[in-house]
Amino acid sequence: MNSWDQRYEGEDYFYGKESNDFLSSQAYRIKVGGRVLCLAEGEGRNAVFLAKKGFEVTAVDFSQKGLEKLHHLAQEQKITVTTVHSDLADYEIEEMSWDAIVSIWCHLPKPLREKVHQSSSSGLKKGDLFILEAYRPPQLEFKTGGPPTAELMMNLGDLEKELAGLEFLVSHEIERMVHEGKGHQGQSAVVQVVARKG
Repeated sequence: MNSWDQRYEGEDYFYGKESNDFLSSQAYRIKVGGRVLCLAEGEGRNAVFLAKKGFEVTAVDFSQKGLEKLHHLAQEQKITVTTVHSDLADYEIEEMSWDAIVSIWCHLPKPLREKVHQSSSSGLKKGDLFILEAYRPPQLEFKTGGPPTAELMMNLGDLEKELAGLEFLVSHEIERMVHEGKGHQGQSAVVQVVARKG
């Protein structure tokens, strides 16, 4: 059992059942009824939120336990989410196929992150959106969630390079309160991006 399966083993939802509030605030930008890809979706709260909004959602995650809980949450809400059990190192993002790609707390080693972000840019249809929230290195001082090392975190400068060619509609480095289950609780240093393919 991998570490993510262990994290998601219990009945509780580690990051809660409610969607990330930055994603909730930006979902209005996504094309009505569009195809949405959620990266590293875990137990499914964001995918289920988007499916309830009428989007056609595919969720990718490395944890089989997380995806099982996603299906349970989707059944509770009487909606459907397509799931893919895959490491993002192996998952191929189809080119020109998605109306939005969502990356919420998807922290990867930098070489893989660069590859995933480049593939995400290619995967978007013209005029469509990449939505991201991630922790920045100052988060290590807050200790309220996120990866244990700065190398897995992001900053806006790196994201502008990795998503080159997209138009940034939202680009913030901020500190804010995050309340998501027991996994993310308290003041947090984050980067938020909404970028559009021209």
